[in-house]
Amino acid sequence: MGEVSVKQILDLLVEEYGNREWQPGQSPLSVLVQTILSQNTSDRNSKRAFESLLASFGNWEDIAGAGIDDIADSIKAGGLGRVKAKYIEQVLEEIRRKRDGLELDFLRRLPLGEARDWLRQLPGVGMKTASCVLLFSLGMPALPVDTHVFRVAKRLGLIDSKASVEQAHKLLESLIPPEDVYRFHLLLIEHGRKVCKAQRPRCYQCELRRLCADYTLLALDSKEGYELSYT
Repeated sequence: MGEVSVKQILDLLVEEYGNREWQPGQSPLSVLVQTILSQNTSDRNSKRAFESLLASFGNWEDIAGAGIDDIADSIKAGGLGRVKAKYIEQVLEEIRRKRDGLELDFLRRLPLGEARDWLRQLPGVGMKTASCVLLFSLGMPALPVDTHVFRVAKRLGLIDSKASVEQAHKLLESLIPPEDVYRFHLLLIEHGRKVCKAQRPRCYQCELRRLCADYTLLALDSKEGYELSYT
């Protein structure tokens, strides 16, 4: 799919869900820890865990100096407390070792690729987590590919059906204009949650069906006498 189709997709999603514009948010370090806490849990629970973490300790230095058990106890609302506590402790220690302090604002001065590579050297930080930090905190055009973005992009034909999640980050970033990365990410997630679900997607209600590669195949199958369904 070319740039025109990406524009059509975005135009339709904006019409359906409204626009999404990036606003300056929390520090890169806060977003990094929140992203770690968000793994394998709901947004509500990860938010509660992050608020509890901040309330339990005075600052990032105190968190970095706390033991895993104390961190785990403060974030238990998010689930997998000890596992996430270990990653948080290791990440903070590594940042302090590399930067002689606990801050990541220097990333805004690096090219996107270098900034993401730096983050990916931290314990447990992969492509998606690094991209979340750069996009949500610094407004850099790094595209996090979560399960919804990955699924919807494949069904639309934006990326090959055999592409891995790792490959999808770079492939989609090459397709999406930098100024559209933020809203593309959020709108595909919303569409994936409400319409293009993993099981039983609501194809007949989908505003993108005329642009969708999977829907085209399903429609052809229905003309051949097969039931038009999606499981």
